[in-house]
Amino acid sequence: MYIIPAIDIIGGKCVRLTQGDYNQKKEYHDNPLEMAKRFEDAGISRLHLVDLDGAKEKRIINAESLRAIASGTSLKIDFGGGVQSDESIEEALNLGAHQVTGGSIAVKNPVMFEGWLEKFGGEKIILGADAKDRKIAISGWQETTELDLIDFIKGYHAKGVTYVICTDVAKDGLLQGPSIELYKEILAEIPGIKLIASGGVSQIKDLEQLSKIGVFGAIVGKAYYEGRITLEQLAGFAS
Repeated sequence: MYIIPAIDIIGGKCVRLTQGDYNQKKEYHDNPLEMAKRFEDAGISRLHLVDLDGAKEKRIINAESLRAIASGTSLKIDFGGGVQSDESIEEALNLGAHQVTGGSIAVKNPVMFEGWLEKFGGEKIILGADAKDRKIAISGWQETTELDLIDFIKGYHAKGVTYVICTDVAKDGLLQGPSIELYKEILAEIPGIKLIASGGVSQIKDLEQLSKIGVFGAIVGKAYYEGRITLEQLAGFAS
């Protein structure tokens, strides 16, 4: 299992939101590149980078942070936030993103998202599947749809999606543990999917559980920034 630290950016700084609420923002570091280098030095190979300004503005805002981390480290960056057009996915990949995550776009403009899959392939495009009570949530979780989470992932898996980041919104930023049973169900229902678990990781035991059930990767954010999981622990897991 890959350990995938999260760097969320507002105004060029590393922040964390609680349950996607911009009013519940906490700043952790003013230099995303420096933070990314810490992860790289610990032997971690992947990074989840989110442009929260971009998610709001529906276009990439923190391009410089992406460029700096991509050129200043060897981390494989999956980038999300503000990728809402053919031009913006080209921009993200040109800036150095290894993969691009599409969530809201996969709901609101499936034709465009499927076009990305055809053009760039399943290795480059990650499906963002965020859920509230097993229904897909979009637009920074402000909007819940009637789409069933597992049906949504199944539909796109059939169209070439290999990687899925799944966040249980109810768990995000609360440090209450990940949705193990939900992830088990997804893995059982959709063989071959590379599932990246996001939200709720609060201690090293959570990562051990996720590894045991067979997820491809686990995103770690607040637990690291709040000191509940050390860089040494993550490094031990990554090696």
